[in-house]
Amino acid sequence: MIEPGSTIGIFGSGQLGRMLAIEARKMGFRVACFSPASDTPTGQIADVEIVSPYEDLEVVRRFADSVDVVTFEFENIPAHTIEVASNHSKVHPNGDILYITQNRLREKTFLFGSGFPVAPFYQVVTREDLEKAIGKTGYPCVLKTAGFGYDGKGQTKIRSKADIGPALEKGGGRECILESFIDFEKEVSVVCGRDEKGNFENYGVMENDHMNHILDVTFAPAEVPHAVWEEAIEIARGIAEKFGYVGTMCVEFFLTKKKDLLVNEIAPRPHNSGHLTFDAAYTSQFEQQLRAVCGMPLGPTGLLKPAAMANILGDLWSDGEPVWRNALSMGAKLHLYGKSEPRPGRKMGHLTAMADTVGKAVEIVRSARESLIGKLIH
Repeated sequence: MIEPGSTIGIFGSGQLGRMLAIEARKMGFRVACFSPASDTPTGQIADVEIVSPYEDLEVVRRFADSVDVVTFEFENIPAHTIEVASNHSKVHPNGDILYITQNRLREKTFLFGSGFPVAPFYQVVTREDLEKAIGKTGYPCVLKTAGFGYDGKGQTKIRSKADIGPALEKGGGRECILESFIDFEKEVSVVCGRDEKGNFENYGVMENDHMNHILDVTFAPAEVPHAVWEEAIEIARGIAEKFGYVGTMCVEFFLTKKKDLLVNEIAPRPHNSGHLTFDAAYTSQFEQQLRAVCGMPLGPTGLLKPAAMANILGDLWSDGEPVWRNALSMGAKLHLYGKSEPRPGRKMGHLTAMADTVGKAVEIVRSARESLIGKLIH
């Protein structure tokens, strides 16, 4: 076991790393983060902030030598960087997992080949590939760049032949994946933790509402049939075991109108939909990540009460600084990420709330967020 007082190394320096660093500091660990940026959300909390390109392998070696274990808050790290770091320190999750999950085509191929349910998909490099694939999926369908996509980036819905050219142009000549469009009933996720011994814990099923492809509100527990709940958890468990996963992981699903689950994406790290666990669970997803990668016993994952989380995007700054007092007076808890520049679509923070019912928790976070714009109301 890696004991408190040791140093946790984090590749990436955004808000996920920030919340992991907060949990690590609470438990007496030191924290070092590594990314190309300075004064970052993670760096503001860490003991050491290494500012360097991920491709600078000499700095990577020194970083890995200086810490007791390396983990991630961002999966799009070059594979060779991970390989080099693993020669100098423990790395969880391992490089093979990151290599698979940082590319949509590799990820879907892994899932399909392992027997997990996914929407039909096809590799696309040329226009001929795309036209052949559309002949199998039909319209509408979705073209996605294979690599480096999140929050809807690199995705284009194709409704007719007229959309083919613009979709390919948006893809920029990169390898893509074409998927059948799923007319789903809702999107749900399972955030879970697994350790080196194979112990597995999960936070149940969470329900997610998106706006403009960005997560807007998550609430837990999700409103799904018991059979769907059990199946979602077993799929997440199966994926974690197939990977030999160590750490916190999220599996995102589409739930079809026929109540079938399809895996949409895997996040090999804590996830936006698990932010409510920071306040509402006995063990947050970030503490669970820390426990797993350090070989400590996994913590209990029960929710204290039904809970909800609402993202705060940079759009809320369009008329000036949000009125934070309003949201706090409504029973919501505020988490800001220390980002200095608010931009439209940029995640600047989130609100959480707990209540006796899911509906009430959702009402609190939505109302609290709406109150941030305008005049002081209390």
